Amino acid sequence: MPLPLLALFFAAFAFGTTEFVIAGVLPQVAEGLGVSIPNAGYLVSGYAIGIAIGGPLMTIATGRVPRKTLLMWVLVAFTVGQLACALAPDFVSMLVLRVVIAVGHGVYFGVAMVVGIGLVRPEQRGMAVALILAGLTVSGIIGVPLGTAIGTIWGWRATFWAMFVLGIIATIAMALLLPRGTGAVSAPAGLRNEVRVLGRQQVWTCLIIMLMLMLCQFVPYTYITPLLQEVTGISPAIVPFVLLLCGVGSTVGVFIGGRLSARYLLPTLMILPALQAVTMLVIYLVSPYPLPMIAALFVWSGINFAIGTPIQTRILSWTADAPNLASSLIPSGFNFGIAIAASVGALMLNAGFDYRSLPLVGIASMSVATLVAIGSYVWEKRSGAVPPKAAGQV
Repeated sequence: MPLPLLALFFAAFAFGTTEFVIAGVLPQVAEGLGVSIPNAGYLVSGYAIGIAIGGPLMTIATGRVPRKTLLMWVLVAFTVGQLACALAPDFVSMLVLRVVIAVGHGVYFGVAMVVGIGLVRPEQRGMAVALILAGLTVSGIIGVPLGTAIGTIWGWRATFWAMFVLGIIATIAMALLLPRGTGAVSAPAGLRNEVRVLGRQQVWTCLIIMLMLMLCQFVPYTYITPLLQEVTGISPAIVPFVLLLCGVGSTVGVFIGGRLSARYLLPTLMILPALQAVTMLVIYLVSPYPLPMIAALFVWSGINFAIGTPIQTRILSWTADAPNLASSLIPSGFNFGIAIAASVGALMLNAGFDYRSLPLVGIASMSVATLVAIGSYVWEKRSGAVPPKAAGQV
């Protein structure tokens, strides 16, 4: 893989860490800013809204900016934002800063995916997407626990000072490793064309599969701690290690998905959701038994991210002639899906369902995803359509 992909990976690691580390220091942040923990939780939802709404809008607005220049400015904004968070005097300013950083997060992942696949041969696109996605999963294994530990020992502001340093390193890496002409803008596709490509069935069917994947992943994951404690009988002290194992599984799954996408993109999108539906059934059945449950969760985490890679690879392949809006909708779609999944879980629990019932949603959603993927495959074969060439190619 080209060395510039490592710069994209490291920046993804930085963004992933700053998104999720807030959960690890949320009680300290709430106390330090003089708000309740539930109100401090708006720092999490505000970040998701910034990605989902601000990311696509800013990506469209910056469509004429050369890609390396845009990535550099996004990282500069990220770095300054971490410094500002470390010095934030009150909750409102902290919330505003988090939303602004999140807009940059949405722009970064939309642009980085396009840049990443442009750095490699077509058959390597899946692995390029996987490497960038791995920045997110590795942030959950290394960045978030380390940032949480820093905040626990030296206070939550120290966590953001550490993120400030991480931003400086990521910015320097991007400046040195990404070629000057990377992603140079030659002929903007125009907003009409950007919207038009979203009507391709390969794009909107992938967005449906994405939503189904988020339901499968985040309906149980949002409530994974009480599920493990109350249903499986795992002690609170063991839960973090189970979540760490899930993070390892996610990272392994990203690269498995990247390798499969390189050779068997559509078969992967049909087979893995079906396999995940079976895995969710296994989780439902073994949830009262600790060791089988932990093993099933490891597999579940891996398949979740193995599916995510071909989804993004397929969207990027079928929007290569007008990639800006579509690529920015990838992180936006994931974050909308997360918000919907958390709400579905809450509705189920408030309706009287127990924690053990949450994996049943995954069985249904992955069954739908499998049928959608099969339908997309049949539709594509009948039409004889082929992916478009990138803008500027002939």
